[in-house]
Amino acid sequence: MNNIFQAEHITKNYNQFCALDDVSITVPEQSIFGLLGPNGAGKTTLIRIINQIIAPDAGRLFYSGIPLKPEHVQQIGYLPEERGLYKKMKVGEQAVYLARLKGLDAAEARKQLRTWFEKFDLTHWWNKKVEELSKGMQQKVQFIVTVLHRPKLLIFDEPFSGFDPINVNLLKQEILKLRKEGATIIFSTHNMGSVEELCDYIALINKSKKILDGSVEAIRKEYSGHLFQVEMDMNKPMTPSMLDSRFELIGTTMKNGISRARIRSDGHSTPNELLGQLMNISQVLSFNELIPSMNDIFIKHVTGHFPVNNEDSTE
Repeated sequence: MNNIFQAEHITKNYNQFCALDDVSITVPEQSIFGLLGPNGAGKTTLIRIINQIIAPDAGRLFYSGIPLKPEHVQQIGYLPEERGLYKKMKVGEQAVYLARLKGLDAAEARKQLRTWFEKFDLTHWWNKKVEELSKGMQQKVQFIVTVLHRPKLLIFDEPFSGFDPINVNLLKQEILKLRKEGATIIFSTHNMGSVEELCDYIALINKSKKILDGSVEAIRKEYSGHLFQVEMDMNKPMTPSMLDSRFELIGTTMKNGISRARIRSDGHSTPNELLGQLMNISQVLSFNELIPSMNDIFIKHVTGHFPVNNEDSTE
């Protein structure tokens, strides 16, 4: 797989404050790449460097395998966290103006904008002033003009901020469609649910340093902890003596004649070996590996420990 963007050993300081400290990321083509981290971690600084709004103090940037150049900006669509439209301009007039700045002629811009405005339920706002739009509607307009010129690389800084669940879902579907049609997307977010739904790859930045990166699937597997949850058709809770030394019973409950247990494997045994042992005890009703969410992994790396889960305790 080819890479559309690479940042190598990027460092950025503001006076005595280090915003980015030796950060490197690689973004494969036609992927969705999540930049994660708490407020002040350095995500927005990195996004501004990619967009050449500011320059790094050290490090190198590459676009499609060559050093990043000013003309590459025309191939990038950027939706900043700080939204901003001209309040007194009419919505349609402003959208056409912004589209022409990206290289579309007026006729083509109007044609495409009409299609997008209909999709986002904005058609009847075309001749209204921007100041008459709600914050959410203004954000829709900015999303549209960001993607209108079909850039190869799209960068969204907190794209779901301020949207209700229905419009968040609308944006997610459009982002997935854009990837399917060939675009690559980088976005920063605090919404870990969005990461699991959308992202192929992530990088976690904390206190100016990258502390984790890779594919979402591989990261979740890495942090699985070999933990399984099982439900058994038996009239008493499981006990440690029912399992051999390869498996540790770490929690058990009883409800309506069903024994639910959490069991940790030694990491060398296969799930089938555990399942086989359980089947010799009683009928197995369900058997699932418990893989931590990206939210849990995020908290683990930022705080040093996984969030407390009351279900882990024996009842």
